[in-house]
Amino acid sequence: MEPSFLKAFPEFQVNPFSEEEDIAQGEKRKYIKPTSRNDPKLEALQTFFMDWINTTLKHEHIVVKSLEQDMYDGLILHHLIEQLGSLSLEVEEIALTEKKQRLKLEIILKSVNQCLQLEESKLKWSVDSIFRKDLLSTLHLLVAIAGHFQPELAIPPNVKVDVINIEHTANGFKTEDSVEYITGNREPDESSSQAEIFDELMAYAPEKVDAVKEVFLKFVNRHVGKLGLSVEDIDSQFADGVILLLLIGQLQGYFVNLGDFFLKPSSPAEMVHNASLAVDFLMDGGLLDVPINPEDLVNRDMKTTLLVLYCLFSKYKTKEA
Repeated sequence: MEPSFLKAFPEFQVNPFSEEEDIAQGEKRKYIKPTSRNDPKLEALQTFFMDWINTTLKHEHIVVKSLEQDMYDGLILHHLIEQLGSLSLEVEEIALTEKKQRLKLEIILKSVNQCLQLEESKLKWSVDSIFRKDLLSTLHLLVAIAGHFQPELAIPPNVKVDVINIEHTANGFKTEDSVEYITGNREPDESSSQAEIFDELMAYAPEKVDAVKEVFLKFVNRHVGKLGLSVEDIDSQFADGVILLLLIGQLQGYFVNLGDFFLKPSSPAEMVHNASLAVDFLMDGGLLDVPINPEDLVNRDMKTTLLVLYCLFSKYKTKEA
């Protein structure tokens, strides 16, 4: 039986949902749209990780044939983390019941999260999402694990998917579409130069960050001023993507169709849509040569915001307003 709200979306009826997968009130979930599931880049990324895991665990005669079906219970994650991190996890080798499988997965993910040193708010996976065989969460987890333990690994770049965000509110189900990046926009070895500038700035000259912001602030206001806009806070005013899109249009000499983005975004999903469009414009214009996750802009990550502005500033700093 399918959750009733999914019947309004015919594309979802190709997936088997059970009553146990009904979304509880107050819960939020996101699903990859079926149109994106057939994306060759997404399929290539899945194949890449299956080959990587199978090669890594070849001596243990472990073979992964499906990331969704083979990773959820913690068995393969257990072996993978122990192999990559030279760790010894205190968990059962074989967990036969659903309760024990879930407990094992919880212990493993706790260890993984500690290794990655990520704040809980930054995690793009959970025990619940991995255990219910969610492909998007599983891929995010594998990208993070591979990037941490084998940063030289050539993970397929520029993989993004269309997702539907679903929230069970007191008034029923609320749905929104958005675009989500799974991997960065370029190969790591091609994208270090701009990122290194700000890595060094943050690490060795944090006292100069405010001065850099001031330079960018004057640059931005010089170009958006003719639109009747003014930016006073770089940390917050670029989070919804609106001013960034208008700035890109001003600098590159074209009008961004108001129907292509949300001029007054009212949700994180709409903000991510705007930020994703801005990143696409920067990539298409050859301005951005580093992996940028649009969600980092929305989450007001200072380094990401400064990096984007630097790309525009370095190209158009002499352009007349």
